[in-house]
Amino acid sequence: MQANRADMAAARATGLGGALLDRLQLDECRIESMAQGIEAIVKLPDPVGRIRAQWQRPNGLTIQQVAVPLGVIGIIYESRPNVTADAASLCLKSGNAVILRGGTESFKSSCAIFDCLQRGLSQAGISAAAIQMIPTTDRAAVGYLLSSMSKYLDVVVPRGGKSLIRRVQSEARVPVIGHLEGLCHVYLHDSADVKMATSIALNAKMRRTGICGAAETMLIDRSAVSRLLQPVIEALMEAGCEIRGDDMVRSFFPSATAATDRDWSTEYLEAIIAVRIVDGIDAAMAHIRRYGSGHTECIVASDQDAAERFLNELDSAILLHNASTQYADGGEFGMGAEIGIATGRIHARGPVGAEQLTSYKYIVRGNGQVRP
Repeated sequence: MQANRADMAAARATGLGGALLDRLQLDECRIESMAQGIEAIVKLPDPVGRIRAQWQRPNGLTIQQVAVPLGVIGIIYESRPNVTADAASLCLKSGNAVILRGGTESFKSSCAIFDCLQRGLSQAGISAAAIQMIPTTDRAAVGYLLSSMSKYLDVVVPRGGKSLIRRVQSEARVPVIGHLEGLCHVYLHDSADVKMATSIALNAKMRRTGICGAAETMLIDRSAVSRLLQPVIEALMEAGCEIRGDDMVRSFFPSATAATDRDWSTEYLEAIIAVRIVDGIDAAMAHIRRYGSGHTECIVASDQDAAERFLNELDSAILLHNASTQYADGGEFGMGAEIGIATGRIHARGPVGAEQLTSYKYIVRGNGQVRP
């Protein structure tokens, strides 16, 4: 906490924004949460060596697909010092070595956490070299890690803002697991219960505005505007949320800012939400496909058929029915913690936990077979 206070003071002096300050800050509760996350990871089944699939061929060969570690993982992250603990413990649990590169803003906090992890490894009789940290805030170190260490790294996981992710994806000479941004949607279907819709919309946006699972756009069925718009928008405004709405939204709430096309593709990470009225589920899904980042989407609906269409026809990494987008989190998925949310279609998707940090190999057992 002493190291974090120093980081917070320096961050405020440089004018770091409120959302990033919230990500940076540690208190007793968040430190305890880090410890509980590690304890939860300890209790998970060992992901390495598990048989993912097994079958026997007509010629008598037995084939197994067996989980193995990815190898050496480089993790580059910004202002959330808890990533130091989460990433290191997940990599260790999955049999990987890890090289950590925390952000400048959280450097002192991350170093203090890293020191605790190193002492823990030593006390457990495990080589402290399994978890390493780049001991400098020099930006050139990131470039060197990405472009000149492909001989030593097997995969890179970036966790941070859009500029960091773009840089990693552009410069990396090894595979990258990550997401560019969390442009999450809440869609209120015509059949949505008013109380549930209000509660979910409020939580999805305002519980923590600076996380990637926070809702940035809300879509409301035109046929449900008379029931849903006023209670939901009023609840958001009372909580301090700025509304950026289309013409119909502003006809009910003239104080709302007029939404531009840019608002539909903006990850605010603060108390701002873009609100659009849509003509049914097809229009809602079309909007999400056009503007979304493939991260997390939610439908609030009592109509089960509509919910199933939404869940089956959209291809984001995480889709929810009648639940807040803020559940887009490895800890909430029972993974103990996560390194990040992956939105790509190759290897891991959604929360990246210990199991997602493994690959596989094939083990084939025979009794003298030769191929004809």
